[in-house]
Amino acid sequence: MLTRSPRPQNNLPSAASLHALDWLNAFLAALLMGFGPFLSGCLADRGWMPANIGLILTASALTGLLLQAPAGDLIDMAKSKRALVAMGAAALMFAALIFGMRSDFPSVFAAAVVQGMAGTVLGPGIAAISLGLVGHNALAERLGRNQRFSSIGGLVAAGLMGVIGYLFSTRDIFFVTAALGLPVLLALTKIRAADVHFGRSCGASNHDSPQPQRASRAILFKDRRLLTFAVCLFLFQLANASMLPLIGEALVQAQGRRSSLVISALVVVPQLLVAVLAPWVGRTAKSWGRRPLLLIGLGVVPIRSVLLAFTADPALLVLIQVLDGLTGAVLGVLTALVIADITQGTGRFNLAQGLIGTLSGVGASLSTSVWGLVAERLGQMVGFLGVTAVALTAVAVVSVFMPETNPSAPQRRPAVVGRSA
Repeated sequence: MLTRSPRPQNNLPSAASLHALDWLNAFLAALLMGFGPFLSGCLADRGWMPANIGLILTASALTGLLLQAPAGDLIDMAKSKRALVAMGAAALMFAALIFGMRSDFPSVFAAAVVQGMAGTVLGPGIAAISLGLVGHNALAERLGRNQRFSSIGGLVAAGLMGVIGYLFSTRDIFFVTAALGLPVLLALTKIRAADVHFGRSCGASNHDSPQPQRASRAILFKDRRLLTFAVCLFLFQLANASMLPLIGEALVQAQGRRSSLVISALVVVPQLLVAVLAPWVGRTAKSWGRRPLLLIGLGVVPIRSVLLAFTADPALLVLIQVLDGLTGAVLGVLTALVIADITQGTGRFNLAQGLIGTLSGVGASLSTSVWGLVAERLGQMVGFLGVTAVALTAVAVVSVFMPETNPSAPQRRPAVVGRSA
């Protein structure tokens, strides 16, 4: 019988390692900002057909989905999480250089696959390093700080890349993106290896053992809380991921060229709010618990979708998007935190992140196609009302089935049975 027995965390990380983690989050978010919409815009400028652009984006996303869970298992087993994150960052730098220098389909396709592979270790790897540095008791506040620096880094990079694309060319954006990998690698070297506790970083109970015991992988599929949380995030992504694309389609029809400015504001405003609110979410998750914040973060999603269904006014749309910032701050902190709560003592923290990340990714992928088709056939208002129904279902799932996971409540910690090396 392997039970959860958290130990006092006496080996505190150095201030230098914690500050380096701040910079790591900021520069990594800046590095990741170079992909996504900038990639599709660059390929379109080179004369690529929309179908081929879609195939490239799908290749990257599908690679990430297929490798999320195996990557999580690898992160749990890896002695050096920093090395994995460094390899992921280096792979992104390589992919960015290929995107910048080559235009032929095989090269761009291969770079997209590399990008998808790299993404599977970066976010979970940062969460693992954070847990290994500060331990479970301080994880909530640390995740809030991570989210703040990520938002700041992403916002600064988005502005910088927009200016570079305007003054020079979209191709140059990828050379800047590749260069941003250098401060990521530098920040990783500033995190002391001795400060990242191996046992803590995978959520193991026997922290001090050089080979911490792990619960059986199958135990994750038997934990009702983890399954409920996975369903909740799947429903959230199924509802949320399509909203900005639906808004964008309506804006292009109503605003023409001005729509790009409005869409930029719709992206930037929530991120500003995330940067402001994320540390508060981390602190409040310790005092209020996880469940009330989760209900708040998910509860504003159906409100937002209903409001979006009844307006196309740019000023109102930007105002409504403030709600997305609240949701982003809550989910950005609570996703890894709730998983850490549930898997504490199992040694399977990162595998659980990968499994939930896979299900969330499937929800996001289905969202844009399902609600895009509904909006095309039945109208945009029906599409938003369908999104509202799914978002309300996610709230109901949390309200009825999801218990509080804060480890300060002993009754929420069922024992873990079965173990494997």
